[in-house]
Amino acid sequence: MKTNRLFLAAILAGAIGAPSVILAQDKSVVAQVAPAAVQLPIEGRLPSLASATGWLNSRPLMQSDLRGKVILIDFWTYTCIYWRRTLPYVRAWAEKYKDQGLVVIGVHAPEFSFEKNIANVRRSAEDMRIDYPVAIDSEHAIWAAFRNQYWPALYLIDVSGQIRYHQFGEGEYEQSERTIQQLLAEAGTGGTDHQLVSVNARGFEAAADWGSLKSPENYVGYERTENFASPGGAVLDEARVYAAPARLQLNHWALSGNWTMEEEAALLNKPDGRIAYRFHARDLHLVLAPPAQGHPIRFRIKIDGASPGADHGLDVDPEGRGSVQEARLYQLVRQTEPIADRTFEIEFFDAGVRAYGFTFG
Repeated sequence: MKTNRLFLAAILAGAIGAPSVILAQDKSVVAQVAPAAVQLPIEGRLPSLASATGWLNSRPLMQSDLRGKVILIDFWTYTCIYWRRTLPYVRAWAEKYKDQGLVVIGVHAPEFSFEKNIANVRRSAEDMRIDYPVAIDSEHAIWAAFRNQYWPALYLIDVSGQIRYHQFGEGEYEQSERTIQQLLAEAGTGGTDHQLVSVNARGFEAAADWGSLKSPENYVGYERTENFASPGGAVLDEARVYAAPARLQLNHWALSGNWTMEEEAALLNKPDGRIAYRFHARDLHLVLAPPAQGHPIRFRIKIDGASPGADHGLDVDPEGRGSVQEARLYQLVRQTEPIADRTFEIEFFDAGVRAYGFTFG
C-alpha cells in the first residue's frame, strides 16, 4: 500500500509540480495584489497530536496550544525525495508567516524501520535546517487520525480548528501559499504583503527534471520491488550468490555477489557486492544504511561502465567514490544533458550495507 502512496505522489508531482515552481519563482507572472478569496471547504477537524511518541524543537503541543492559530501540518519521512523537494517552500513559509500567526508542524511518519530512531530524525532535521516543531509519529497514529496516505502531505487548518485545504505530492506551491494568506486574513492577522516566497532550491531540494524523467521509484526489498532481473529470481530471507544479466531493460535491476533479500532491503553478506540499474533520469538516489553508526561502507559507482565525472551526485566524487556513513538517502547521480537511458552500477567494498530503494528526479 505504501508503494502506491509514494508512486501516486510521484505522479502528482509530474502532473502539477513544475508549473507551480515556475509561478512561485517568476515574479513577472505572480500577482502583487491579493487575489479574490475562494470558498474553501471544511474537510474535517484537526485531530489531536497527543499520540506523538516525541517532539523535536518544541515541548508537546496540545489542542489548547493551537487554539486560535492558523496551522500547517506537513507529513514527512526523512528519506523521501518527493517531500525533500517541497521542504524549501515549507521552510520559507514558516519563516515568513510566523509573526502573522502561522504555526508550522512537521509530522515525521517513518517509511523504513531505521527512520523510527529518533536520533536519526533529529540529525536529519538539523542537517535540513528544520527549526519548527516536529511531532514524532513512529507508530503512524497521527497519520491514521488524518486518514493520510501520502508523503508529502500538507494540511492547512483555520483558527477554529477546521481543515480547509490539503495538497498531496509535490507542486501547487502558489495555491498553497495563497491559501495560507487567505486563512491568515480571515483570522485578522495577515499582513498586506501578498508577494509569494522565492526559493533557491539546490542539491537534494532542487525540483526534478520532469521532462526527462522516465524512471519511477523502486524498492530493493522483496515486499515492494519490481523488475528484478538477476537470473533465477530472488530467494527470500536467505543468503544467495546473485549475478547480473548481460543486459538490463529500462527500469530493471539486478544484484551481483552474496546478498540476502529481506522484506524491506537487501543485505550484503560479503564484500564486493554490486547493484545494477537501468534508468532514465537526471538524478538517481538510493536509500542506504551501514551495519551500525561508525562503521562506514566504502563504495564506487559507474555509469555505463565508466566513472561519472561531471555527472556525479552530491555523495560521490568524480571518480564515483563515496561511503555509507549513516542511514539516509544518498544522491549518487546528477547528470548533465543529454539525458538518456543509462546503466548505473554501485559496488560495495565492505559487507553489511543494506539497500532499500531507488528514487529519481
